[in-house]
Amino acid sequence: MLRPRHVFVVFGLCLVVVTVPMAWISATALRLEAADAESRRQAALEENIRLALWRMDSSLASILALENGRPYSAYQAFYPVESAYSESLNEFGFGEVLVPSPLLTDVSKYVLLHFQYDSKGGITSPQVPNPRVRAAALARYTTADRVATAVRRLRELGRRLDRGAVAVALGRMEMEPAEQSEGAAATANPVQTSLSRSSDSRGSIERQARSRNMQQIVQSQSLMNRIVPLPLEMRGTVLAPIWSGDALLLARRVSVAGSPRVQGCWLDWPAMKTAMLSEIADLLPAADLQPLASDEADDAARVLAALPVRLVPGQLPPGRGDAWSPIGVTLMLAWAAMLLAVVAVAALLFGTVTLSERRAAFVSAVTHELRTPLTTFRLYTELLDEGRVADEPKRRRYIHTLRGEADRLTHLVENVLSYAQLERGNAVSNAEPVRVRDLLDRVSERFAHRAVEARMSWKMQIDPDAADALLRVDAAAVERILVNLVENACKYAATAKDKGISLHVSADARSVVLRVRDRGPGIAPAEARRLFRPFHRSARKPANASAGVGLGLALSRRLARNMGGDLRLDASTDAGACFVLTLPTV
Repeated sequence: MLRPRHVFVVFGLCLVVVTVPMAWISATALRLEAADAESRRQAALEENIRLALWRMDSSLASILALENGRPYSAYQAFYPVESAYSESLNEFGFGEVLVPSPLLTDVSKYVLLHFQYDSKGGITSPQVPNPRVRAAALARYTTADRVATAVRRLRELGRRLDRGAVAVALGRMEMEPAEQSEGAAATANPVQTSLSRSSDSRGSIERQARSRNMQQIVQSQSLMNRIVPLPLEMRGTVLAPIWSGDALLLARRVSVAGSPRVQGCWLDWPAMKTAMLSEIADLLPAADLQPLASDEADDAARVLAALPVRLVPGQLPPGRGDAWSPIGVTLMLAWAAMLLAVVAVAALLFGTVTLSERRAAFVSAVTHELRTPLTTFRLYTELLDEGRVADEPKRRRYIHTLRGEADRLTHLVENVLSYAQLERGNAVSNAEPVRVRDLLDRVSERFAHRAVEARMSWKMQIDPDAADALLRVDAAAVERILVNLVENACKYAATAKDKGISLHVSADARSVVLRVRDRGPGIAPAEARRLFRPFHRSARKPANASAGVGLGLALSRRLARNMGGDLRLDASTDAGACFVLTLPTV
């Protein structure tokens, strides 16, 4: 038979064999779930990016349409009506009727300044009237503060504007008309040109679709915004977005009667950025917009079709249900079931091993308990049977010894049988009403005699209010409990100086308390915790007696609790051992 240590070693190895694969499976499942969750998060992020780009391009289309719909004549503070589209645009004739430019009075939300380059490189703005018409402009169409702001912005734009970048983006102003037309077409839609060279990825297709949608909106709204049709002489009149340093421009090249001009507007990029980010805050709360240089490789899936701007999406907030995913719940239930199974098996093994040890201890104790009286029986009966004991007093002494050994065997067998019945749950209770005085009168003489045999004194004290108390108990069970307590006192207190055993009976409102006390060496606290365990024997060897089976106190407590009472050790006793039996009254 395996030793208990070996049993638990085998159990530990089996637990490792089960736990390691279970842990590997759990880790793999969680890793796969995390990868799947990450892919779903990325898919959701890409979908939000697509929706955000569509939303921003759609909102920017109205701004581009408004600016593309402005006639080239509007880039002068005043222009003549009759010759608005004639070759004498800058030469006002005598008696001509001048009308103010809409840009002189219009205050755009996202445009800082409208500007125009002439063929000589001079820069003007319709918001800054020349001295000839400034008085008329201030009189009815603008204010001095707005003009001063426009003058300051025009100077700042002149310093910040990179004309080379504008020239590269819009083409050379001296090109031939046919070449100019092709260059203007490319400048009008630089995004489409770059996409024609890119692969047919999903991002490129999405960006092409957004570009076509934006062009349709711009073209339709531009035609609606124009008051009169554009003259046939104009070429390349579509505004193209350009970064000049940190300034975002919309610029176009126009040619009237061979006179090239560059017209456009300076956009308020910080305001536009704030507005666009607020529009997509529900989709991408941590998003950002970054300028995209003309020579920088772009990611078609994250670049606006309306402006050379890259969307930096940031990270989506974690989902609320990630911690309670189906796989996570399943793994938790599996581990919980496994833990319960391990605990159950461990408890079963522990109980089995403990029971095996208790049985081994019981067999050892019973064997030892039976060997001594059987040896005595065999020796004395042989002497008596062979007639070797002729002396009558000696013969009587042998017979008395045999009777004592028989009583001892009877007490052992009764304890074992009673405990076995309690363990199986088929113990029969013969509870009946009995008075405390009558119950103790039946056992007091027996206890006194047992004390005399152990060369000890017996004292019993019953309080007046407890003597007539009525109990409903099994008298035989109470007698067995008291017998076990007195037997233990006779065994373990026989070497004490004060060889007294006392029984004190008191009563309270609902119970009767019986205290059996000796004046022996007492019970150590460490041993007191194991005192009522079955088959537990005291480490201190009793005097003039065998160690016993270790069932007396365990049986006594089970009998007491079976009757509704209890048996405990009074640890407050300063000397000796005191056991307290509590029995309920009727």
